[in-house]
Amino acid sequence: MPAIKIAGTFSDRALLNKQRKNAEKHWPSLNWEWILQRMIKRILKNTDRKCLYKFVYNMGVKGSLSFARYQKRLKNGDFFPAFHFISVTDDCNLNCQGCWVTHKKKNSRMSPETLNRIIEETKAKGSYFFGILGGEPLTYRPLFEVLKKHPDCYFQLFTNGTLLTPEVAEELRKLGNVTPLISFEGDEVVADIRRRGKDVFRRTVEAVENATNAGLITGVAMSVCKSNMDLALSADFINSLIQKNVAYLWYYIYRPVGADSTVELALEKHEIQKLRQFMVDARSQFDIAIIDAYWDQDGNGLCPAATGLSHHINASGFVEPCPVIQFAAENVEDKSLENIYKESVFLEALRNEIPKKTSGCVIMEDPKWLVEMTEKYNAKDSSGRENEAERLKAMPLVPSHGSGTPVPEKGWIYRFAKKRAFFGLGAYG
Repeated sequence: MPAIKIAGTFSDRALLNKQRKNAEKHWPSLNWEWILQRMIKRILKNTDRKCLYKFVYNMGVKGSLSFARYQKRLKNGDFFPAFHFISVTDDCNLNCQGCWVTHKKKNSRMSPETLNRIIEETKAKGSYFFGILGGEPLTYRPLFEVLKKHPDCYFQLFTNGTLLTPEVAEELRKLGNVTPLISFEGDEVVADIRRRGKDVFRRTVEAVENATNAGLITGVAMSVCKSNMDLALSADFINSLIQKNVAYLWYYIYRPVGADSTVELALEKHEIQKLRQFMVDARSQFDIAIIDAYWDQDGNGLCPAATGLSHHINASGFVEPCPVIQFAAENVEDKSLENIYKESVFLEALRNEIPKKTSGCVIMEDPKWLVEMTEKYNAKDSSGRENEAERLKAMPLVPSHGSGTPVPEKGWIYRFAKKRAFFGLGAYG
């Protein structure tokens, strides 16, 4: 647990800590509620006023209403995702293990007109949250120009951080409606190996400092694998993020995908169980929001794409179930999103059939079955490498978050948020 600063004499602090520990024996929820109060105070103190307002209203209020509209649409038989994840470019300044974008025949970049139209069509259905991915989205030059047109939306920017300079952070602060989610892949040694770059860990730390110094709602993401699990579950690491005023820490498990899938990094079943238990426990130990997108409030596995909560649009305009399932039958250049979701037999079939197979990740647990589904519904390889089916047929099976014993959420805030507002937001992985 991070150090706790309480005003008063040493004897006063000791007495208060003793009283709190005694209370926790009888009211276990007290600890996480107390931690939540500390977290809220810290965020309120260190966040730019405009950024805070946009986060509370655009993300919180409008996001919850968007999710309610999504649920209502489902009841009425009108499917349209609660939110979209959009890859705006395939370009990136790094070359990471397990990246689904690298080694394409030709990199794509979404036109600003197409990106703007996707946002407008989604807003027309009452949804205002978007995840912006790449490649590295900060290499996409029209990005800020497009985001500026939509002050009524909220954007989560998935970035490796190496291009998040103080100047970029200031631009994001002026927008107010963007939260950078900065990816950590390991310590000084592991990060360079995972990302095939130089001095990546230091540059990532600097990105976090640039973002928080600008008063941004800043998140850190970790794709937990064998080489970085010790860091991911390290109290020292989490406390270092809290000291830098990071608002949330987002965990997801490593998916062995792409041309360099590096399957040996995938977690084993007992390691996934350990990660899940750690996350639930950590929510009541650290004054930072601990986010995950792959388990529901009761600890059961969850696939956001299979539930239809989110779908992914890649830089070529193909509408995919999620970023790691790189097959598609429709493209946004051919028809509107509303018509795509009304007419897509492929997407509907996956939403219906994946839950029958697993509550985890089908690309990890049964990749050959996925290939059969793409062949049955004439879905094209949208990876840009033209060999995704062959890769999946040869891929060994690995455990996913659907395995293991359920670990329910302990705090009512997390249970409520996951049940009513989908706190995990459908993270990619």
